Amino acid sequence: MAPRIMGILNVTPDSFSDGGRLVSVDAAIEAGVALHRAGAAIVDVGGESTRPGAAPVCESEELRRVLPVVEGLVAAGVPVSIDTMKPGVMAAATAAGATMINDVTALGFAPESAAIAAASGAEVVLMHMQGRPQTMQQAPAYADVVAEVAAYLSGRIAMAEAAGIPRARIIADPGIGFGKALAHNLALLRNLPRLGELGVPLMVGASRKSLIPAIAGPAEPRERLGGSLALALHAAAAGAAWVRVHDVAETAQALAVWAAVQPG
Repeated sequence: MAPRIMGILNVTPDSFSDGGRLVSVDAAIEAGVALHRAGAAIVDVGGESTRPGAAPVCESEELRRVLPVVEGLVAAGVPVSIDTMKPGVMAAATAAGATMINDVTALGFAPESAAIAAASGAEVVLMHMQGRPQTMQQAPAYADVVAEVAAYLSGRIAMAEAAGIPRARIIADPGIGFGKALAHNLALLRNLPRLGELGVPLMVGASRKSLIPAIAGPAEPRERLGGSLALALHAAAAGAAWVRVHDVAETAQALAVWAAVQPG
């Protein structure tokens, strides 16, 4: 079965691929509705860039950016995920109707995050990241990246369950590009089935990331569609339940054809 698609909706001025593109709430809502119509099972709204070296955003500013967009999308019948590490943003967005929390710190940014996520009833994406966005690409190092990422995610899943989040609401993400060099990313991608043994659905977010030009030659983020589709299809073949992408319509088409030609 083809993975479901999470469509990326950044309402930030500085995201690596599309920062500053959506300059108004209405434009962001319109873009999110379009992503859903194009095939996104859920639209992931983010108000703080987590690209390498990104500057932190205060909670009030992040709320100002994301909350009207979440409210507008929910009113339009679009399933919404909130891409945040801040518990106050999690609480406000889920109260406004977001049904998923996508946290690059795996609920590790603040002590109250896990309790807020548990009380929200939302699904939770727990992602692996070495370091923080400001420092994560400064010489990342692992003895065995696959084993270390698997162990980290296993520990965070156990933490989430202990906080009252049922396993049925947990998704794991190996964090492609988050504190990883090319060799680390490739090792994780080659071993996605091993990460699938964690016992929760797996999400892969590799859309437009820098491993694509590192492999195939220089290309600006918006020129990485071919590599992004290849990675989405690889994730599908490896059993991922979700792919997080910018180019929703193209990914939906590729996955539909991929699914149709699978045996049985």
